[in-house]
Amino acid sequence: MAVDVIAERDTEEQIILVDADDRPLGVAGKTEVHRRGLPHRAISVLVRNAHGDMLVQRRNPAKYHSGGLWANTCCSHPRPGESTLDAALRRLPEEMGFVCPLVPLFKTHYRATLSNGFIEDELVHAFGGTWDGVVEPAPDEVSEFAWVPFDTLFADQQQHPENYAVWFRHYLNTHRDEIAAWLARPA
Repeated sequence: MAVDVIAERDTEEQIILVDADDRPLGVAGKTEVHRRGLPHRAISVLVRNAHGDMLVQRRNPAKYHSGGLWANTCCSHPRPGESTLDAALRRLPEEMGFVCPLVPLFKTHYRATLSNGFIEDELVHAFGGTWDGVVEPAPDEVSEFAWVPFDTLFADQQQHPENYAVWFRHYLNTHRDEIAAWLARPA
C-alpha cells in the first residue's frame, strides 16, 4: 500500500505513517493524519510508583482532542528517524516533568473516532517506568494528575468510560493482564 507524503505547514509535527506490520510508509502532518484517520505510529508511557499505583493525568481541556479526559502518564508520536523508546524518553519530561528508565510493555493497535471528528488509527508502542519523585506536568498539556491503585482505576473506567481517553480505555481493557502483571513486579 503506497501512501503519499502530505504537505503541511512547516511547523506541523510530522507523524510516521505505517502499515499493519508497523513498517514506515512515509510521513504526514499531525492534523491531516487525524482528520483522515491514517494509520500511524505512536508511543504511550505508563508510570507506577513503588506501591504499584499508576500515574494518570487529566488532559488539558484546550488539547486538540480528548481535552479534559483522563489518560495514561503520557503519549505522543515518534518523530521521523526517532525510535519509539527515544520518543517516550523525550515526551515524558516534556509532558510530566521527570525522567525515569522505561521498558517495553506491549504493542497494540486501535482505531476510533474522537468527539471532534478526528480519527485515531494508531499502532502504539507502550512503555512502563517506575517513579517516586516529584511530578511537575506542563500546564498546557495536563490539568491535573493522580496516583491511583490499578483496581480502582480499572473499575472507574468501566463505570465511567466517558471520563477516559479512548486509547487509555483500550489499554486497560485489552491489556489488563499485562498491565497488572507489570504493576505486580517488584519496583
